[in-house]
Amino acid sequence: MTFRLVVVGASFGGFEALKVVLGALPATFPVPVAIVQHQGDRAGHELATLLQRYTPLRVGEANDKDEPLAGRVYLAPAGYHLLVDEDGLALSVDPPVLYARPSIDVLFESAADVYGPTVIGVVMTGTSRDGAAGLARIKQRGGTTIVQDPATALRRTMPEASLASTQVDWILPLDAIGGRLVLLCAGPPVMPSALDRAAPDLPVSGSPMPGPVGPGPCVTASA
Repeated sequence: MTFRLVVVGASFGGFEALKVVLGALPATFPVPVAIVQHQGDRAGHELATLLQRYTPLRVGEANDKDEPLAGRVYLAPAGYHLLVDEDGLALSVDPPVLYARPSIDVLFESAADVYGPTVIGVVMTGTSRDGAAGLARIKQRGGTTIVQDPATALRRTMPEASLASTQVDWILPLDAIGGRLVLLCAGPPVMPSALDRAAPDLPVSGSPMPGPVGPGPCVTASA
């Protein structure tokens, strides 16, 4: 399968997580990346500048009607929803979703509806449930889903909420996510190991975890 877009959502602790993931992607990474990192309406434009130090990919804030291109990382601007439509990327000032604008769910759900099985969704550290519904939509549309192992997240609420909402394809420690994206986008989808298909029971967001989640891929293989 040829993937057309990677969408990533993060909140509290997201900058450190994004540094690690983007830093693992080579300049030849063949799929555009769109990111929602929660930030206040009055945040400046520093995030793109800071992240650019850690990746050879070109990082910048998304503009309305941008065409997603390989080798590019598109950040949702502060105060705007970033979404996908048939013309490319779009920006919206619709009301916040789960108190967030930009909203991870808005990006993920629109990407799932447009790209279907050719989108990869990644949820990482954060303190809300944003992204859980969107990741479930990606899974429903046949896309590939990755969640940061909550044991490696600075704030585990967001990864746990996504794990409670859908059976994801991969639960990975932070330092393995970038490498997995490279493998997935380099050729046919890599299926989770048979040894790792039995996932531990994961509690609803906010509940204590029974123990660290294994570092290998998660529970099911994509169709």
